[in-house]
Amino acid sequence: MLFKRKAYPSDLTDREWEILQPLLPPRKVRGRKRQVDMREIVNAIFYVEHTGCQWEYLPHDFPPAETVYGYFRQWKQDGTWPRLNGTLREQVRQAAGKDATPSAAILDSQSVKTTEEAAADTRGYDGGKQVKGRKRHLLVDTLGLVMLVYVSAASLAERAGAKTVFEKIRGCFPRLCLIWADGGYAGVDFVGWVKQCFQWTLEIVKRSDVLKGFAVLPHRWIVERTFGWLNRSRRLSKDYERLPETSEAWVYAAMTRLMVQRLARAQAAT
Repeated sequence: MLFKRKAYPSDLTDREWEILQPLLPPRKVRGRKRQVDMREIVNAIFYVEHTGCQWEYLPHDFPPAETVYGYFRQWKQDGTWPRLNGTLREQVRQAAGKDATPSAAILDSQSVKTTEEAAADTRGYDGGKQVKGRKRHLLVDTLGLVMLVYVSAASLAERAGAKTVFEKIRGCFPRLCLIWADGGYAGVDFVGWVKQCFQWTLEIVKRSDVLKGFAVLPHRWIVERTFGWLNRSRRLSKDYERLPETSEAWVYAAMTRLMVQRLARAQAAT
């Protein structure tokens, strides 16, 4: 594709667009003919995700900001973002020689500050991390790919957030049998509840009392790396969104971009 403008670093390459384009929602049969270039719509969304700019500051050589935001919002509401994440995750896993669906996962949470845009009733204070804002509850597979993200007030306890995560993925991953988590999820009652309700084994990976300073903990480093990937997205450096559902959509969008890049590199190497 020859751009009529100078390309931005966040733009999709031709190979990446070939991977993503078939997965986007098709144009409705009825109604007006689509007037916008969908590749430019996606490029504009990834520009906002990567740079963290506000919608109204989107460069003028992209489609109008209200049009780009309209597609982002529509895909948030109709479930396109988690669907893209799920489809691409399966493709990345298969490209890595793994089964499409995982049998093991890692659970963790990350508290992030919010801005004044966030609705007051969706914020809270995490006393442990001393952060006022929201909490991202993340479940990832052993490659660090997001299986589900749930955003809550930062005051929500880890185990309460985990219960919501587990309820949301019920029946979605038939091979899942083992989940690793840190000491924040410990407790005989909770581990037993997970086993009784979902038939999964929740294994707590605790930090050794003997070791001092930084130490790489088995399995837990995988989800920490995923948080690191997400932190590369300036839109996710804080929670700028009014609604938690929008924050979740941005996580899926960031992972969509990452996985499309990974698949394109894998194809180029073959």
